[in-house]
Amino acid sequence: MKRALVLLALALLAGCGGKKTHRPAPPPSTQRPPVDTGQPQSAPTAPETSLSQAERYRQAQDDGPREALDVSTIEEPEPKNEPPSRYGNRSPYNVLGRTYQVLPTSRGYVERGISSWYGNKFHGYMTSSFEPYDMYKFTAAHKSLPLPSWARVTNLENGKSVVVRVNDRGPFHDNRLIDLSYAAAVKIGVWPKGTGLVEVRALTPGEVEPAARPAATVARTPPRPLPKTTPVDARASTPAPATAVADANATAQPRIYLQIGAFGEQANADRAAQRVSAARLGDVRVIEASVNGRSVRRVRLGPLRDVEEADRLSQELSRLGLGEARVAID
Repeated sequence: MKRALVLLALALLAGCGGKKTHRPAPPPSTQRPPVDTGQPQSAPTAPETSLSQAERYRQAQDDGPREALDVSTIEEPEPKNEPPSRYGNRSPYNVLGRTYQVLPTSRGYVERGISSWYGNKFHGYMTSSFEPYDMYKFTAAHKSLPLPSWARVTNLENGKSVVVRVNDRGPFHDNRLIDLSYAAAVKIGVWPKGTGLVEVRALTPGEVEPAARPAATVARTPPRPLPKTTPVDARASTPAPATAVADANATAQPRIYLQIGAFGEQANADRAAQRVSAARLGDVRVIEASVNGRSVRRVRLGPLRDVEEADRLSQELSRLGLGEARVAID
């Protein structure tokens, strides 16, 4: 009996990134009615939850609904005080061999990373908070934010944003920060592209939301040149003039890097950078930053062309024993 309870708990934690437990379809009252766009369109079909787990996962690619959807008519959720979900908040938890910690509170959480989305493949199935997933609502899955919580997700490539209610765990895929519902992904332009560079900023009920900071105004610190013995690309070792950096900021798009580590000691940062450089995977940069009044040296690979290159190089770094890199967006 005890083992059965443990397995059930893990299944509930897995969320959209793990394997869904087959459950009966939710009652009709939980289904979102068709959105009135003023144009003829068919109503969303009832979620297909009768398939077995094996049949469900034969669908290699997720997709959206067959009918058109005008997301501009969907009301964004308003942050409000809710009790923590009975399910999905246990910490630490383990999924696919990795351990994750749930934050004690969402207050002050801000992070940038890569967003993915999920849709019809999971529509109607239970989320980690034991609520039916509805791809027509503005919701999201996150690995560490408490369930439920609220966040504004901003697409750094186009400035579009949406408020989502986080009620699921995931995405359990390397280099992914948040999984948006189909409706939320359409709202900010992550769908049909598949992924997007986003900022996730937690919202606290009753507090005034801080003004958004455009991606193009983010200050870019010139990289510190590595020792001359390090075989790196000249572009990484020559700091740009301050005026040139300022001019680039005015029109810059967000740039994606892989961060290999952050070090307090300069010598440790240089050694890590030299190891990555020796693998000849691309430009290696040591960037000095201040975190909570403490000076750190971040070793980064990039900037990279796109998400696909970040995924490929992450696997290459792992195979070379250079550690587990994480995505950083500036």
